Amino acid sequence: MKTQMTRDDLATARTLSEALPYLQRFNDAVVVVKFGGNAMGDDAEMASFARDMVLLRQVGVNPVVVHGGGPMINQMLAKLGIKSEFKDGKRITDAATVEVVEMVLSGRVNKRIVQAINAEGGKAVGLSGKDANMITCEPADPELGFVGEPSDVDPSVINNLFEHNMIPVIAPLGQGRNGETYNINGDTAAGAIAAALKADRLLLLTNVSGVRNAAGEILTELTTADIDAMIADGTISGGMIPKTETALRAVRGGVRACTIVDGRVRNAVLLELFTEHGAGSMIRV
Repeated sequence: MKTQMTRDDLATARTLSEALPYLQRFNDAVVVVKFGGNAMGDDAEMASFARDMVLLRQVGVNPVVVHGGGPMINQMLAKLGIKSEFKDGKRITDAATVEVVEMVLSGRVNKRIVQAINAEGGKAVGLSGKDANMITCEPADPELGFVGEPSDVDPSVINNLFEHNMIPVIAPLGQGRNGETYNINGDTAAGAIAAALKADRLLLLTNVSGVRNAAGEILTELTTADIDAMIADGTISGGMIPKTETALRAVRGGVRACTIVDGRVRNAVLLELFTEHGAGSMIRV
């Protein structure tokens, strides 16, 4: 039974109308989303993210979700009594640790995201970079053990899933030349996958508002040259360096644009893709 139209109804209709050019722009586009952080541990935030992924697929976008899982790995290692050693802030991943990493990422975390997307009406399929030889790795640093850097990415299994309107959800694991299992930084894995797919957009969801200039102002659009200069002069520092370096590699590898998105904002992915103002800092060549 219909009810009387409200101002909210009018606002919703206007928003949908204004989104039309963006919906047309991203029809059949490939969008790789790196998902992680606090949202992964919050049921409401997880459901909201899952609903956004289903909406993207419904309007003709081909989303790919690449996830992390550091806090969950830490919890499981502590529960199993496996102590971690670090080198320059990075975990040394021995054979015992990488087994736990694979169990947590491919099992607990991956399937939770898959289940959330399917609960919202989507068709998600959980994978890791080891499936169908998707990601081949070299050691990132021999002293770190089984921490890998992607050397080759075969996206054919992802393209096959697109043909059946499915949403790939990928754990950041790969295999070495001799069959070893490697843990990959989630941002790094997302960037490598996006480059292999020649994605239209790579979205790195993070817990900051974007890239700031020396005055502390958020920059909504930057070039790769801007990023190089800001890293060199120290404007970009700390945890933003690996994010922007991932963006640089992805864009220079064939991704049309990479946006560092404030994942704390509800519906941040939809705001970035389907509104004029977006929700972060976009980096292009």
